[in-house]
Amino acid sequence: MKKNWIKKSLTVTGIIATGILFSQFTGEGTNYTSVDVKNHVYLPNNMNFCGEKVPMRIIDVKERLDREMTVNINLHSATTLIIKRANRYFPEIEPILKKHGIPDDFKYLAVIESALTNATSSAGAKGFWQFMPETAKEYNLEVTNSIDERYDVVKATEAACQYLKKAHAKFGNWTLVAASYNRGMGGIQKSLDSQGVSDYYDLFLTEETSRYVFRILALKEIMENSGKYGFQLPNDVLYDPIKTKNLPVTENIPDLAKYALDQGINYKILKLHNPWMRDTSLTITPGKSYVIQIPTEGYKR
Repeated sequence: MKKNWIKKSLTVTGIIATGILFSQFTGEGTNYTSVDVKNHVYLPNNMNFCGEKVPMRIIDVKERLDREMTVNINLHSATTLIIKRANRYFPEIEPILKKHGIPDDFKYLAVIESALTNATSSAGAKGFWQFMPETAKEYNLEVTNSIDERYDVVKATEAACQYLKKAHAKFGNWTLVAASYNRGMGGIQKSLDSQGVSDYYDLFLTEETSRYVFRILALKEIMENSGKYGFQLPNDVLYDPIKTKNLPVTENIPDLAKYALDQGINYKILKLHNPWMRDTSLTITPGKSYVIQIPTEGYKR
């Protein structure tokens, strides 16, 4: 009986040890992934968002930033993909922000909203800038069963700029503008009024909005200093921008697959570069027109 007890004990010990070893390599039961975990994150002494200083002397501010830095540094595969995509999409986003007088740092808002993909949230928000249908329409994006301009990076960025300008006219502070993109202008104003403060870093907010600006700050810091945080990606592994030509369209296209072949590409390529077309045909309302992007390189066999 004693031998059986010892045998069972060794078996249990082995299972536990295996579980611990497995958790170390899979991340199960820990906050880390299997990559080279950065156990110590040394935060920069000075950080800003759109030139507005982050008050690092406030204990919870420092710790909230530390949380987001630690999480995103150790989400190695996700952060690596974001850095690769940024090389393709930031050159599209940056000039639009500049044209509208929106600080360049807001490109990192798109990063945390969608990881620079045409994502769909559980609530139904879509695209790089995660517009809900009604908000999209409010900012002149067409949303129907066959056309959804939330998936058009250029048009969605234009719409986001309109929101950001409106929010800045209300708050006069870019950090509050960023927070309002998550919480809504009314929600942020209500919190400011009820708590008698005027600064994002002094607000007590829901966890999502409380983390929101810090996620932006963390991705900004990591992406601007990627080598420092272990993301040493050579240029040849980054996703290059793809050259395209723009074709204005004013008439219906009954068969997009045939249209693609007529342009020297295929349906897959057409849809990849024009995800705002949600159907197999394109019906154009009288007086409207669209621009279709056709790649000029990158797909030759």
